[in-house]
Amino acid sequence: MHNRALATDYLRRAEVRLRALKVLYKGESWADVVRESQEALELALKGLLRAYGVDPPRAHDVSDVLLAERSRLPPQLWPHLDQFARASRALRRDRELSLYGAEDLTPSGFYSKTDAKEARASVRHAVRLILPLVTGVGDR
Repeated sequence: MHNRALATDYLRRAEVRLRALKVLYKGESWADVVRESQEALELALKGLLRAYGVDPPRAHDVSDVLLAERSRLPPQLWPHLDQFARASRALRRDRELSLYGAEDLTPSGFYSKTDAKEARASVRHAVRLILPLVTGVGDR
């Protein structure tokens, strides 16, 4: 494993964001759930890449690298990598919009419970599968 301490730190921080998602979801702050989901997924995927010897790009979406480096990652994740990549791309697209909005759009009025539920489910799934492979510890 390459740079396990940094990879483990990324996953720990992704887990903390998952706990924050519970609060944001309960508060019906759908745009914030989407935003924090993006950050948690980014950390989880970058942690995975680092743990298996891939230096992740300094970009918010690592989907291309994730798919290109498939063979370096644990085979049990291969069936999930396309889903992780799709989620990474989609949440990256929403990163700034969910925080800042746009001239004609307010984040709170744009994002729905369905958006938040999908974003949260994507990151929960990824962290649940990645965490034990990087840290050696299952769901906490």
